[in-house]
This record gives sequence, structure tokens and C-alpha cells, in this order.
Amino acid sequence: MSYKLDDINKSTLKILMISTEFPPIPGGVGRYTKNLTDGLKKIGIKVSVLCNEKGKGDFIGIDPKNENNSKIIFEVLDEYDPDLVHIQLEHGLYGLKMNSFNPRSLSTNIDKFYKECKIPIITTFHSAYPLHQWMELSKHPNLLNKNMITVSINLINQIGDYWKRFINYRSFNLANKQKMQASQANIAFSSYLAQLISENENAIKDQKSLSNFSVIYHGAEPNMNKYVKKREARQFFSLPLNRKIALFFGFMTHTKGWDILDNLDVPDDWVVVVNQSENLFNLAKPSPINNQKSQKILSHTDNKNSQNGKIINLNRGFLTDKELSILFYSSDIIVLPYTVTSGSGVMFDALAHGLPFIATDLGFFKEFADKGLGIVVKRRPNEFAKAIKKLESEYLHYTQRIENFNKELTWENVALQHFDLYRNILDKNDRIKNTPFPFVST
Repeated sequence: MSYKLDDINKSTLKILMISTEFPPIPGGVGRYTKNLTDGLKKIGIKVSVLCNEKGKGDFIGIDPKNENNSKIIFEVLDEYDPDLVHIQLEHGLYGLKMNSFNPRSLSTNIDKFYKECKIPIITTFHSAYPLHQWMELSKHPNLLNKNMITVSINLINQIGDYWKRFINYRSFNLANKQKMQASQANIAFSSYLAQLISENENAIKDQKSLSNFSVIYHGAEPNMNKYVKKREARQFFSLPLNRKIALFFGFMTHTKGWDILDNLDVPDDWVVVVNQSENLFNLAKPSPINNQKSQKILSHTDNKNSQNGKIINLNRGFLTDKELSILFYSSDIIVLPYTVTSGSGVMFDALAHGLPFIATDLGFFKEFADKGLGIVVKRRPNEFAKAIKKLESEYLHYTQRIENFNKELTWENVALQHFDLYRNILDKNDRIKNTPFPFVST
């Protein structure tokens, strides 16, 4: 559903938005928070941001390692006096602590805030996992090191991490649910994620909890005033003009599954373009590909490129929003062979630029494949190669569905849906009276 602005009392709302990540810190959560905040300000809502000291928010001080995060939040609440507080929740960004012996002690550095906050809380959940994906997060990328001593040490660490993650799975889900129940409203980027968080202990959908969720898609728009022609976009990155491009893009974590490139038979008339970047908060690095020990980002692609021109590594690291838009405009499809995901801002960004996706058959991607926006397959190189050919043969059908879907992804539409949620929550809490409803369905 899309919305449009009709009328709004600009003095109605005063929001504190909390996200450890915030530009210029690179990261998907921070980038999302910045775009959402800008969208809310454009429709007249007053929003201030609390973030890490490296971000350019209105208030700073929270950090994954800071055990006083809750205290800092309360101090900002006292100073700013907002109508409600909106948390962008990715547990690791607030210091997720797990215990190998006592899983009941699992905690973050904002638990006290959730227990004691006296004003309405809205929580946007950025992650939740089924068990097999949760366990996948514990992989050690260094196990391929051939030094026997190092292998033994890493193997012991790997077993220890697997055990700690396994016994803490139920506690992590409980922590999500406790924060959900402490919030007056909750947001997820997909129905899949909302249902995953809302499941009760018997794995049956808890309809009461689910009713406390709103599915608001991750906003996405090109960062350009006008459409950039494919030829011009490719010239910007010195990419070939006579082939179709399958793009692999994102942060360099092992869960992206880019080892599939080792055995991917790229179809004729196609080329794979790769760009990886690192995250400020030290996410796990990807496993070496083809048993290479080099830490250089996908350096093996330089060799493949010189041999047959099928894989090109841009090796540009973190891109500005403008550069990212140009890269999407230069491409034909996005490829997402993830081993783990709760959601994908890259997928939404690609859709906003008209690109269909090919992804691993994980729950999140299945939801959008069912809408006809892309294809999901088993995470095998031959399956991805076949999917590229299928997308090529039905390309127009996919792009037409994407064009219709993209109306829901504009930041104005996303901001207006947030306003609707804020208003409903504050009405229930007697903080806002007789507010004009600012938009109507179209």
C-alpha cells in the first residue's frame, strides 16, 4: 500500500531515533536510519538521532562495548523529552553477550532501558534467525589455514563457538520476544521476519504477538535526480558494454556466500562484477576462496578476469550512495548467494533500480520471489547459473513487476507509514489529541 501526504501538524511529533550505526559510519543499519530520519523530517516530523561517537547524530555516546548504554539513553531522554523513542535493533550493535555455560545470562547493554523506559518504545527488528542460520554465524574463516597448530587451535575455538551459539539460541529468541513485548509497536521488513520473532515456544505463530508487528518494507530509491543510462553508468566504472552484468555487492562477511564464485559457470554474454567493503564494527571476514591465504578482497578474481573476462573485481571498498546508484544502473541483476540473512537492504536497493534478484532459498528471499521480483534456488553454482539464464529469458516480466512494487519503497511512503504507526501509538497513550490524518490510500 502506498500513501501520500494530505495535511500534517508539524508540531505534533518529537521522536528520538536510536541506532549505534549512523553515517559516516558505514553499515546497512546506519544508512537505513539516515534515510528514514530524512524522510520523516521531510514530512514535518521532528527527529533527533542518538548514535556512536563516530556518527554525526544529534546525540552520541552509545557503543557495542559500552555497558552504560541504557544510562546514556535515559540522559538523552531527560534532555530531549521526546514523545516516543524508536530503536533500530540489531543486538550486536548494542553489545550482545552470550555465556557458554549459562545461556540465561544472555544480555545486551540496553536491556535496562527496555525494562525501565516510561515513554512509548517502537522497535524495528533487523535480525532473527532459524536455528540452522543462527549456527552458521559461528563459522571460523581461518580453518583452511594449513598450519596444523593453527588448525588445531581454530578447531577448538570453532567447537567452543558452536556450543555457545547452540545453547544460547533459545535465549536469543527470548531476548527478541522480551523486547517485542516491552515495545508498544514493532516493525519488520518482511512478514517472514515478523512471524519468526513472534513464534511461541511450540513454534506456532502467536497471533497476539504478531498483531503487535507492522511490516514496513526497507525504503530504497536511486540516489540520482535522473535515470542514468546503462552505457554511461558502465563507463563510470570502466565496465564492458557488450555483456550483461550480474552484480555481487555487500559487506565482506562469510555469510554472503561468495565462495560460490569458485565454481560458478558464468553464462555466455554475461560477466560477474564484484565489490566488497568492510564494516566498522569488525564483522567476521569471509573465508578464503580457492584456499588462498591472502586477505586482499577477492584477489582471485583478478586472475580469473585476465583469463576469460568473466569475473571483474572492482575492489572499490565502501561506495557513496551516488556511486552505488551508478553501479546498480550499470547492472542487469543482483546475485545474493547468502548462507544467512534476516533481511537484505542490498536486495531492496537493487529492486529500486529495477534489478531482479537471484538468491539462496532462504525464508526472507522466498517471500519476495513469491511476488515475482526474483528467483530463489539451492545454494549450488549450477543452480545459480541456470537461474541467470531463466531471468534472461523472462527479464521483461520481472522488471514490470518490480516497477509496480517500487512504489512501496519510496522513502516518503515509508516515512508516512511510520507516522501512521507513531500517531496510533501516541493516541493510545493520550499524548496526541485530534491530530489530522495526513494521508489517504492511493
